[in-house]
Amino acid sequence: MPSIPILMPQLGESIAEATIIRILIEAGGTVVAGSDIFEVETNKATMAVTAPCSGKVSQILAVQQTSYAVGSTLGTLEITEEEAQSIGISDAPQPSSSAQQTASGADVVENLHFKISDDDVISTRQPTVEPVVTGGLPVPAGATGASYISPRMRARMLELGLNAADLSGVPGTGAGGRVTVEDFEAFLRALEQHRMTPASPMRIAVADSMRRSWARPLATVGSPIMLDAMLAHRKKTDPKPGPALYVIRALALALAENTAVAGRLIGNRIVHPRAIDIGFAVEVEDGVMVPTLREVEKTPLVKLVPTYNKLVEQARARRLPNDVNRPGIATVTNFGTFGIVWATPIPLPEQNLVLGLGAGSKVPHWSEEVKQFIPVTEAELTLSFDHRVLDGGGAGRLLKRIAELLQKPELL
Repeated sequence: MPSIPILMPQLGESIAEATIIRILIEAGGTVVAGSDIFEVETNKATMAVTAPCSGKVSQILAVQQTSYAVGSTLGTLEITEEEAQSIGISDAPQPSSSAQQTASGADVVENLHFKISDDDVISTRQPTVEPVVTGGLPVPAGATGASYISPRMRARMLELGLNAADLSGVPGTGAGGRVTVEDFEAFLRALEQHRMTPASPMRIAVADSMRRSWARPLATVGSPIMLDAMLAHRKKTDPKPGPALYVIRALALALAENTAVAGRLIGNRIVHPRAIDIGFAVEVEDGVMVPTLREVEKTPLVKLVPTYNKLVEQARARRLPNDVNRPGIATVTNFGTFGIVWATPIPLPEQNLVLGLGAGSKVPHWSEEVKQFIPVTEAELTLSFDHRVLDGGGAGRLLKRIAELLQKPELL
């Protein structure tokens, strides 16, 4: 019977690899077209690799908790001549030996092996050393940090999948604070004394996103807002919008009035957004998912509720559709659900703004109507932004406009 490879598919735009988290069928099992064979995790969601056609799984080459690039052979499927012809394969190719090499290389993926040879050392008199670090990407802890890293060392870091942030705790002893090969070797040896666990694809993706975000000059401003009108409206609304959804809708309406506020600085021009698409943060295991609501300024609050609730469920299950994984022009995060009063959230690299809602509490508020203090529910609203595009005054006016819209929730 002919055999065809089971390949790691392209699971979404810009996704180059995925991690096998569950093998759903054993070698020798039979499948039909579309049957789930592997459950995989990308940096965005959990998905399934399915059978391309009916047949018998003759080999499973993939290893759990191992990442494979798009196009990698994960196993083989024996099919009939009829199936081969139906999918347009006359002579189905046999899996090459590279598939075996892919599976046998799983140990290298699970354990990060560092080997430094004479060719990698600046001084040719240095001895060859073989420090080995297992358990995932190293996260250093130190004091001063490197002030300069040589081009040769940067090339070595790139080879090992490290960046400058990973070595920020390594004090350089070379000229001008340069991190030498000896410093690097000592750092790797020291890591062997620490307990280490592998970082999940989600955690690595979040870390990379925040590292890229911090390359910009970011600032945060905040202002208290009264929530009583919003809470009263929510009580009599069915289905009930979450507090974050009120903020999302208010932010969208405010940005629609002045799209430059959410623009991105590219060269010497501000690029205005074409649509007011707003993302919102959902906590998941070991990370955060940010599904996006499209054209929020055109959709009334009550019509957003079912879509919002469905996206929250899909995000928590790590099964967001690709079309809602694309980032919007801003993000809203309700960190008040964790009891946090004030925070400085960081906007995504593709965005200029992130709006945060803190925990509400009862506070005294002076009422001009009754000429005395009355209790109100108040929360802090914070706005983090790219200071190249927006200044404190503009950020303050945006917060004020959002607060005004939230005082008239029936209009949202």
